[in-house]
Amino acid sequence: MPIHRISASSDLEEILGILNEEGGLILEGLYSARLIDSMRDAIILASEKFKPGEATQGLGAPGNDFVGENTIRFSSIGKITSDYFKMLDNEVFRSIADALLLPHCASYWVNTAQAMLIGPNSEAQPLHRDCLNWPQVVVPSWPDGPELTVSSMIALEPITEEIGATRVIPGSHRWPDLGQRVHADMTVGAEMGPGDALVYTGKLVHGGGANLTSDRWRRAMHLSYVVGWLTPEESSPIDYSDEDLTGQSEDVKRVLGHRSYISDSPSAGGLWLRHAKGI
Repeated sequence: MPIHRISASSDLEEILGILNEEGGLILEGLYSARLIDSMRDAIILASEKFKPGEATQGLGAPGNDFVGENTIRFSSIGKITSDYFKMLDNEVFRSIADALLLPHCASYWVNTAQAMLIGPNSEAQPLHRDCLNWPQVVVPSWPDGPELTVSSMIALEPITEEIGATRVIPGSHRWPDLGQRVHADMTVGAEMGPGDALVYTGKLVHGGGANLTSDRWRRAMHLSYVVGWLTPEESSPIDYSDEDLTGQSEDVKRVLGHRSYISDSPSAGGLWLRHAKGI
């Protein structure tokens, strides 16, 4: 099954319908050319400070297999360019996150915002589901548990299968067996132009593709949100100070953890209490 690709200006209900059926799709033109050009230039410049294979996702040596020995990953992107905050104000991706996550939480926040640069001669990343960062929630409730996270892989330059386009298995978010075996032949590649994004649910099986070239990098960034009652992968509330976020929208401050999480439930208290009433 090929990956659906439609314009980011398409009707939200059409976008959500495809996500519900297939677990992911490519939104063409989700971000403007000017914004993507600026993000690309800033990320390329910052990448010179990082060695391939340094990021291990907290797994130590075994993390090299997951991240890739010739892959550069880094976070805290708002520290290298304020244009990152503009990406958080994208209305289309925000509307998708609202639809998928707010039925299960009062608000959500950034899970990851990483540069993901796959170097030449890199093997494919192991296939995985992002939701399994929280196995205590996912495993007992699969496949009917709440949607915990929604992700986007954003092309900073043209991305082809040859240089490591992300591989996905459409429909795998609905498999009844969480442990069903997967292999590369089941996947399809998400080829994209600059500013396009592969948007997918946390339940979808996916992984970075192999970079088959000897001299080209796959340059992309990952942005995801997670329900507000779970701990994100990245420490955005610590990364960015109040001064860093001066002038940013209330929504940006909220998704970066600079606002309290107040549950809708009358029997539950608040979390991350900082801006709650009476605190």
